[in-house]
Amino acid sequence: MKQWIFILLVLISQTILAQEKKDEPKFGISFSGFVKNDFFLDTRESYTIREGHFLLYPKEVSKDADGNDINDKSSFNFLSLQSRITGKITAPDAFGAKTSAVLEADFFGNENASFVDANGFRLRHAFVKLNWAKTELLTGQYWHPFFIPGCFSGVISFNTGAPMQPFSRNPQIRLTHKLGKISLAAAVSAQRDFTSPQGPSSLRYSTLPDLGAIVSYESNNTEKKSGMLAGVAVGYKILQPLLTTTKGVNTYITSEKISGFSATAFARYKNPAFTLKLQGIYGQNLFDLTMLGGYAVHSVTDTMRNTVDYTALKNLTGWAEFNTNGEKFQFGLWAGYTQNLGADDSILVYSNKAGGTDATVRGANVKSILRVSPRIIFISGKFNFATELEYTNAAYATRDANGLLNRDEKGVITESEGVSNIRILLSVIYNF
Repeated sequence: MKQWIFILLVLISQTILAQEKKDEPKFGISFSGFVKNDFFLDTRESYTIREGHFLLYPKEVSKDADGNDINDKSSFNFLSLQSRITGKITAPDAFGAKTSAVLEADFFGNENASFVDANGFRLRHAFVKLNWAKTELLTGQYWHPFFIPGCFSGVISFNTGAPMQPFSRNPQIRLTHKLGKISLAAAVSAQRDFTSPQGPSSLRYSTLPDLGAIVSYESNNTEKKSGMLAGVAVGYKILQPLLTTTKGVNTYITSEKISGFSATAFARYKNPAFTLKLQGIYGQNLFDLTMLGGYAVHSVTDTMRNTVDYTALKNLTGWAEFNTNGEKFQFGLWAGYTQNLGADDSILVYSNKAGGTDATVRGANVKSILRVSPRIIFISGKFNFATELEYTNAAYATRDANGLLNRDEKGVITESEGVSNIRILLSVIYNF
């Protein structure tokens, strides 16, 4: 009898231990990502990043001695450097909150005038989260507040819709609080890989981080697999482009700064059949978001010390996207437009014949850019074949009889002509 009682107690204890192990949360790291091969053909030379992979917009007309357009040249490339790996990390609770982290990298490398790291393994995201019942604290490198993870362009192209789609990852501290279906978020950010014209130091020297705030509403119906997301965000940043100026052999301290305000509104509607996304952006000095804009010199304030003050360039941008949500086949159509609105103050022009280099601006000689991108995706399990046609037209300022750009004193272009590029893209994607 005692033997049976002992056996029964052992079985009960083993059952309890097994239940405890089953209910015990698992901590560690899990990996996901994709291998992506891109094959693309361009009909015109364009402004791009990293071997043409990140396409911005076609280059202006540039004629040789015979009057032929040097930039009217087609090209192709095959690249796999967008392939990506993501590590999602979980650990025990801390400070009464659920903890998590993400570490993500790809092979985009680095390319500039003095250094090339072809296929280099580079950091994309690196952040940690503390999640309480209604509040989340995020610290680390993550999307800029104007890049909305729940409402961003789903194009196949690596540019994700830039320069119409805000595109930037920033070291930051972000606090989000949920009030039912409404989320309130505030962020302070620095710059690292995506910087203002004079580099990340121009924000650091301003002594004030990039400030951002987001208000969003989200409602989801899991049974109907549908949902709605909408919101607005605002941003404010101050830059100090220079620490010193020079006049002759003398060096002088300067503390002149330039500020910029920006705002965006976004919306996404999703049901089992299709998804619709919209975003509009108005902003000053959007250079660091891989968009048109920046700042220019307004005037020389002290000719003895060569100190200047600045004025910010403004842009108005919008994009929309429609795509079907089939499990085997998807069709998408993306369209975007951005326009140079000039500055609030007059621009002091140093060299009006240099294609816009008189201002620390991306696209100072561009009036507007229009892009239309239809795509088709074939899906089989984790394997995708995708093709996209990306038509981009950039309207450049023409020149008058004296060779000067046709634009007013505030940088608004008055006469323009368009040039176009067509990119035909084929992507092979294996998700894991």
